[in-house]
Amino acid sequence: MKVAFVGKGGSGKTTLASLFASHLSAEGHPLLAIDADINQHLAVALGMSEEDAARLPALGRHLPLIKEHLRGANPRIPDAAGMIKTTPPGRGSRLLRLAEDNPIYDACVRTVGGVRLAVTGPFGDDDIGVSCYHSKVGATELLLNHLVDRPDEYVVVDMTAGADSFASGLFTRFDLTFLVCEPTVRSVGVYRQYVGHARDFGVRVAVVGNKVDGPEDIAFLRERVGDDLLTWIGRSAHVRAAERGHVRPIAELEPENRRALHTLREAADRVRRDWAAYQRLAVEFHLRNANAWAGAHLADQVDPDFVPA
Repeated sequence: MKVAFVGKGGSGKTTLASLFASHLSAEGHPLLAIDADINQHLAVALGMSEEDAARLPALGRHLPLIKEHLRGANPRIPDAAGMIKTTPPGRGSRLLRLAEDNPIYDACVRTVGGVRLAVTGPFGDDDIGVSCYHSKVGATELLLNHLVDRPDEYVVVDMTAGADSFASGLFTRFDLTFLVCEPTVRSVGVYRQYVGHARDFGVRVAVVGNKVDGPEDIAFLRERVGDDLLTWIGRSAHVRAAERGHVRPIAELEPENRRALHTLREAADRVRRDWAAYQRLAVEFHLRNANAWAGAHLADQVDPDFVPA
């Protein structure tokens, strides 16, 4: 299953992504976590020091390697330089398994707090006024387009905040998107904006309440998001300690909050991916990018009869 955590900046999506990844890891599930937020905090939330997190290899800096490996022997892609972030797989492309040895994982994936983690990399000084952060996130989109995950395998992605996710087709790459929502008017506003765009493309969204203090907060969320409210995380001493740099084992999370994480996994497991529809959306956004800025000739990269699975 591929899942994403989105929400208003400061809502706690990175915290919940780290808790969910740690929960899956503790249960023994094959797992890959990806930090695709412009603010790279997932490694720290998993227990790494800020100094070590800053030294993690970035997917965005290994784009030539990623493109060359994924291109494989696809005859529609004559060279890696011709690939863009939305290039879909076709016959001859290299498809990735979640648990395998390959040069991309060797270069870019490290284990943090028991979780295999890849990071897009920060927005650097040399990018200011020159490039868009989504050029870095494109590495994640390429990986997910080519990743054939199996049942009981999980990819957990911490996405950019708010509606910024819609600057690329990356938001369509998930079986279920967890929208982290505080019991506030501003956070609910981000929810409405997000689902308004996402559901036009059949993207499944479930709301996870965060920083919930009691029945009044739950009632507020139920009134504003309705049946989209899947579960909630209450105020947590465990989370507060992590925010102060003391990351504890996930087994020490409050039982009611641990049950909420279990609810998230159950919700993801109920989804059945339509691989043909998954590929169609990848092709749609590739054609949009080709026609808008990359060059209409890149439509030739589409293998019309190919389905990844």
